[in-house]
Amino acid sequence: MSQWMTLLQKEIVEMWRNFKWIWVPITFILIGVQQPITTYYMPQILDLAGGLPEGAVIKIPTPTAGEVLIQGLGQYTTLGVLIIVLSTMGILAAERKSGVAAMILVKPVSYRSFVTAKWAGGVLLVWFSFLIGYLATWYYTGILFEWIPVEDFFQSFFFYGLWLTVILTITMFFSASLLAPGIAGFSSLAVVIVVNLVSSTISNLLEWSPSQLTGYAGEILLGKGISDDTLPASIIAAGCIVILLALSVVIFKKKELAS
Repeated sequence: MSQWMTLLQKEIVEMWRNFKWIWVPITFILIGVQQPITTYYMPQILDLAGGLPEGAVIKIPTPTAGEVLIQGLGQYTTLGVLIIVLSTMGILAAERKSGVAAMILVKPVSYRSFVTAKWAGGVLLVWFSFLIGYLATWYYTGILFEWIPVEDFFQSFFFYGLWLTVILTITMFFSASLLAPGIAGFSSLAVVIVVNLVSSTISNLLEWSPSQLTGYAGEILLGKGISDDTLPASIIAAGCIVILLALSVVIFKKKELAS
């Protein structure tokens, strides 16, 4: 355990040196505040943009606070996922390519400890960034519209964060499998896009798909409570994380020994 904690501390320090603890949370905050502010001031924005006939009146239905938060989560589904992939696609591939992994693994360091410590560091970064970004969305939504109950906020935060963790683990799997970080990132985005498209197209057949957690988080924000399919989807998401993480360790070890 002391070896694993040392590796985790090394990963956290390395992310500080790469400024990931700065730019990733700041980016998530900017993503978070964009939706409620833009939605609230949309009539004024359209009015300033001009181009409307004289005397035209802009009437936009005022969305509920839950709808605004759901739209905010939608930003994390696109821009947030892109940031996660870009910030973690080289988590293993880059270190293997540069030779840093070989230098560390020469010492009595297990491959499992090395890979899982890096994964844990990525999880801390993603969950911390998502928390403060989503808090910013919740705060501005409360100021400009109305307050969503704290319980609903944290429930939706947990289930949505679980899906983001699946995305992070998919990225790590490809980072362990491929030498080039760019190809690993592209492959991860392709898989996530395909999973989202398939799950949304035949949602009635894939109600337990981990990607459906985004929709179940939205239902909580609309006051519908936790869906019956949320727990099975969460369990499958956790299972996918464990399986992909185990495969990452095996593949990374095989490629390192082969090289």
